Amino acid sequence: MDLSESRIRDSARAYAEAEPLYDVERQHVETVPKTFAGDEYGRRDAQWIVRWYFRRYLGDYPDRERREREEAFRDNDFDDVVDAIGTAADAVGAGTDESEEPDRDPPDVDAAVDALTALDGVDVAVASGFLQFLAPTRFVAIDRRTWAVLVAAGELDGEYPDPPSVADYRRFDEACRVVTERAGVDAWTLYRALWRSFSEIGDAPPESA
Repeated sequence: MDLSESRIRDSARAYAEAEPLYDVERQHVETVPKTFAGDEYGRRDAQWIVRWYFRRYLGDYPDRERREREEAFRDNDFDDVVDAIGTAADAVGAGTDESEEPDRDPPDVDAAVDALTALDGVDVAVASGFLQFLAPTRFVAIDRRTWAVLVAAGELDGEYPDPPSVADYRRFDEACRVVTERAGVDAWTLYRALWRSFSEIGDAPPESA
């Protein structure tokens, strides 16, 4: 499998045409960065990302673990959720346009992940889902599928770490950055291509974050 620009764009288009969650995902990609960069949002806005991380598998993710994670996140004090998301948003420059601010500091991935994983129900994998929506042109959510396609394409090596550490996510993120820069696509386009391409590389173990 190759991750050329044409292959990525074709797979991303196929994702948009076939994936049932695409329309709502696209709406969140457009609105979440600025929404979470401010303070005019509610608990359900934050819960949506946790729910999305598990429910995009359309039933293929173990239901018991999904419910436990979602319930754990709901139990967080909302002020703590706002503080964590605010810290993460600042760390990755959510709501800003890199083309308009080329000299801004690079994203502080460690600070963003540390803030988010302090919340109940959020591990590094789920935190990466927040990063994907906080800065959709820059970050791809880590999971078995996106990891496996990068490995199949020779952009990453090793089995999916279960669960991934911050160091694992940094390695994954670097691989994604190499592909996006080489192919001239953004991270949201790459995410769709990786997710859509998973079906082409064969079966994988049951999903787990």
